[in-house]
Amino acid sequence: MDYDGGMDEFRFLHAADLHLDSPLLGLTEKSGDYARLVADASRRAFNDMIELAISTECRFVVLAGDVFDGDLRDTQCGLFFINGMARLQKAGIRVFMILGNHDAENRFARHLHVTDNVHLFASSRAQTRIMEDLGVAVHGRSFGSRKVEDNIARHYPAPVPGLFNIGILHTACEGREGHETYAPCTVAQLVNHGYQYWALGHVHTREILHENPYVVYAGNLQGRHAREAGPKGASLVSVQNGAVTAVEHQVLDAVRWASATVDLSTATTHADMTGLIRNVGHDLLAQAQGRPLALRLELTGTTPLHAGLIRAAHELQLEVETILASISDEIWLERLRVHTRQPERPAVLDPSTGGRIAADIRHAATPDALQAELSQILTTVLDRMPAHSRSEEMVAGILRDVPERAVDLAMLLVENPEGAPDAHQ
Repeated sequence: MDYDGGMDEFRFLHAADLHLDSPLLGLTEKSGDYARLVADASRRAFNDMIELAISTECRFVVLAGDVFDGDLRDTQCGLFFINGMARLQKAGIRVFMILGNHDAENRFARHLHVTDNVHLFASSRAQTRIMEDLGVAVHGRSFGSRKVEDNIARHYPAPVPGLFNIGILHTACEGREGHETYAPCTVAQLVNHGYQYWALGHVHTREILHENPYVVYAGNLQGRHAREAGPKGASLVSVQNGAVTAVEHQVLDAVRWASATVDLSTATTHADMTGLIRNVGHDLLAQAQGRPLALRLELTGTTPLHAGLIRAAHELQLEVETILASISDEIWLERLRVHTRQPERPAVLDPSTGGRIAADIRHAATPDALQAELSQILTTVLDRMPAHSRSEEMVAGILRDVPERAVDLAMLLVENPEGAPDAHQ
């Protein structure tokens, strides 16, 4: 479909969770050059969003919450945002925005003196703004506090007959792993409300929950940590004759996060390992399309290299960083995890002292026995930790990885006493 920008046809941009000036976790402590590169990643993604809205001739932009990140103290960030809105105003583009949970705890966000093209929805109740020239009604409500636990979508206005209706909502629709269940609702509820498009925010993964009517999470503009891997951006929505004709993901992230696993089952030498890591690095760099890449790497598989890998963790870290640097100076190793295994050995009785100790370890240190003991220790430790700092995922990871690693290290001490093992994540 060719876009002519007629009165019965228009485009708008749906973005959310900009988190301007949010740090990219795990990277700012890296080298000075890299720290400077990633420090303004959210701003560069925001600039690209503004350019996209202008270049694609969007008639308006919808921002579905969390423009800012928590208790912003740097007013320059607010001024940077206002300058972006001014650029949109100059291009004749209107903006409709709500405050999300992070914005609500920001003392600066609700006092923004935004440009005239921006409408910030109130937090007291849902409101409607009508663009008569486009035949569009936009409905929205901001968060008044960080924790909004009511189903506020239930109180959004009824659709305006004869207009294209858009609802802007910051919500964990039907619950989303890793996100607080703020403004809970269901897809069925939103679908039956009668709007043609729901522009959702809060969840950082892009997802189309329903089509016709569309219920869409645009995802965030810029990934902030390794769990937010892959392309990030906004949704470009095309409308014709009162119906959505396309919802296209537009990639805008300035720094790409990636998680990758390298299977070392075929590697018998460090040269083999280097080749496998280089292949993965090249593939990920191509997928990033010229963006700097922050990589979380996991080594797996049964390999005779296992003992050396877990014994010399620091040297391995340096080796992998060197391999990645040989591919590009814009790949950074955010974290290295080693989950390899030692090949099975024939059950041969070793009468030496070391052999008897090794046999005792293999006999007594079964995964079930170690997990049971570790679980008791964890229960005591977790009871002393703040609730927000512990998760089922963290506990499961400890119970899965620690027993096996403990046996590996114990066996290395017995069988290779000349090299004291170096603990590795």
